[in-house]
Amino acid sequence: MSGRDTPLAGRTALVSGGGSGLGAAIARSLLRDGARVVITGRDERKLKETATGLGPEVTYRGCDVSVPGEVDALADSLDGEEISVLVNNAGVAGPVAPLTEISAADWDEVFDINVRGVFLMCRAFLPAMTARGAGDVVNIASVSGKRPLLRRTPYCASKMAVIGLTATLAGEVGPLGVTVNSLSPGPVAGPRMERNFRLEAERTGSSCAAAEEAFVSRSALGRMVTEEEVGGAVSAMLRMPGLCGADIDLSAGMVAR
Repeated sequence: MSGRDTPLAGRTALVSGGGSGLGAAIARSLLRDGARVVITGRDERKLKETATGLGPEVTYRGCDVSVPGEVDALADSLDGEEISVLVNNAGVAGPVAPLTEISAADWDEVFDINVRGVFLMCRAFLPAMTARGAGDVVNIASVSGKRPLLRRTPYCASKMAVIGLTATLAGEVGPLGVTVNSLSPGPVAGPRMERNFRLEAERTGSSCAAAEEAFVSRSALGRMVTEEEVGGAVSAMLRMPGLCGADIDLSAGMVAR
C-alpha cells in the first residue's frame, strides 16, 4: 500500500519527543504512510538533524511539553496547519531506585513530562479537532504501567496515569468525532533500555547482560520490540477508525506472561 492510498495521505501529524528514538521512528512511519509530520522536543539540534534526514515533508519546532507557555506557543506557531493527528510520545525514564530513595524532584520530573505533557498537548490541540469533528490522538504509554517493575515506581505510575487519561478522554471527545487511544510498548531495544540495564546492574551488582536477560526472559518471543515496530503500530492504529479508548500492547508477549 502506498502512502497515497492510506488514511494518512494529506494529513498533518504532530509527534512530541520526535528528535530521536521512538519519536523519530513514529515520524518515519507516518511519513511513509503519506502524512506531513511536525516533530517537537526540547533538543532543537536533534530535531533539526532528524527532520533533515527524513526530508521536506517533516518540519520541527522546539517545545518542552511540560511548560504551558511553550505548548501554547507551539500551538500558535502551527495555527496555519491542520493538525489532525497528535502522537504524545515525549517521555523520560526517571530514576532506577527503591521508592524510599527517590527524591520529590525526580518524581515530579517524570510526571511533568510523562503525564502533564500529555494533558497540555491534548488541551492545546484537541479544540481544533473537535471543532472539525475529526482527529486522532495516540498516547504512548507502556506495559510497565500494567505490571510490577521494581525500582521504577515513578515511571510505572506515570504510564498507568496515561492509560487512565486516555480512556477517560476518549469518552469525552469520541462523541465529537475524535479518537483517543494509547499504545503500550514493552522494553524497546535502544539507548534508553541500555541505560536502564546499566543502572540496574550497578544497583544489583550484576552485569548489563544479566539485567537484559532478566527483562527478555519475561517475553513470550524472547526479545524486546524495536523502534520500527512501535512506529508501525502507531500507523496501524490510525488505520483502524473504530479504535477508540483502547490500550494496545506491543510487548513481544511480555504482558501475557
